[in-house]
Amino acid sequence: MENVRIRQWLNLLVCALLLLISEASYVPITIVQNAVAKGAVCLDGSPPAYHFDKGFGSGINNWLVAFEGGGWCNNVTTCLARKTNRLGSSKQMAKQIAFSGILNNRAMFNPDFYNWNRIKVRYCDGSSFTGDVEAVNPVTKLHFRGARIFNAVMEDLLAKGMKNARNAIISGCSAGGLTSVLHCDRFRALLPRGARVKCLSDAGYFINAKDVLGEQHIEQYFSQVVVTHGSARSLPQSCTSRLSAKLCFFPQYLVSRITTPIFFVNAAYDSWQIKNILAPGVADPEGHWHSCKLDINNCSPDQLDLMQGFRTEFLRAITVLGNSSSKGMFIDSCYAHCQTEMQETWLRSDSPELKKTTIAKAVADWFYERRPFHQIDCPYPCNPTCHNRVFDPQEDHPGV
Repeated sequence: MENVRIRQWLNLLVCALLLLISEASYVPITIVQNAVAKGAVCLDGSPPAYHFDKGFGSGINNWLVAFEGGGWCNNVTTCLARKTNRLGSSKQMAKQIAFSGILNNRAMFNPDFYNWNRIKVRYCDGSSFTGDVEAVNPVTKLHFRGARIFNAVMEDLLAKGMKNARNAIISGCSAGGLTSVLHCDRFRALLPRGARVKCLSDAGYFINAKDVLGEQHIEQYFSQVVVTHGSARSLPQSCTSRLSAKLCFFPQYLVSRITTPIFFVNAAYDSWQIKNILAPGVADPEGHWHSCKLDINNCSPDQLDLMQGFRTEFLRAITVLGNSSSKGMFIDSCYAHCQTEMQETWLRSDSPELKKTTIAKAVADWFYERRPFHQIDCPYPCNPTCHNRVFDPQEDHPGV
């Protein structure tokens, strides 16, 4: 009897794995070797990289360039820690990665973008592709060259056919979502004038908010990132001409000046922002927020009240977008972070919805101008379609 049960469980496990495999394809890595001569290198001096799944059929001249996320490093110590892993060295990157969600190559999982040229640019500079410091410390041998990596990868893709794009999207998740904001107009300027070019930011709308102790922790942190990487020159001049460069790392201070159409997918209770902006470890030394940050169901009434307050601040910060049809948004009430590259949240039978619309449908309708989409969810816990993140305790390490 016990053996029968084991076989049944194994069969279920195999079926589950097959389902996951069928929802994603694996794409090999491309190392941009000629970028080294241009000084466009990762933190450790290795060449940048991306994964490229070529378009086919009617999508052969359509391009989706997605930038990987993974936080930032704000000083020599934190950048040295990244230098020895995939977030600081292409030598440590996987030779192939799964493409799912908006990167999926099957129509049933990604009906509007499945046959496009789909690229995932790997993240190894720690500055959302904005750093540009010529000098290299002979002791640490750290290279702060994120902006050069952006330019080198774009040159490589333009030469491979992106210069003929008819439709194009720059996208990204988390720090990659911030990349798509900071480089939105720059990306548009690279492509043919007659092409439809738009930007998509997933979980990249980081807000300048105080933590639970009333401190401006995230503002100080972003300021350190900008100084360490010499990012000021690479940030949009439409912002730096008016404000301090450290503020121009926050989308709320620059999106009103972005001229290229842009769409934001974000959780109002973004799990990364709750963990690192509202309740970072430095503001919670006794760990009162530890259980809550792992699972929103564990949060006390007082903690939920503070999170509702954070949502209010988030919505206030994103209202600067206005109501233009060129600027779209899908702001759900989930405890989540990054939803466009995960199949379960991008497009599946149980995916999150606003106004009975999935993220995949909202983004595609907006991109192809079938209809505008500008929806903000009701407060937590009103949306039964949410996929709220539950973190393993081992994952609960500060991103900031």
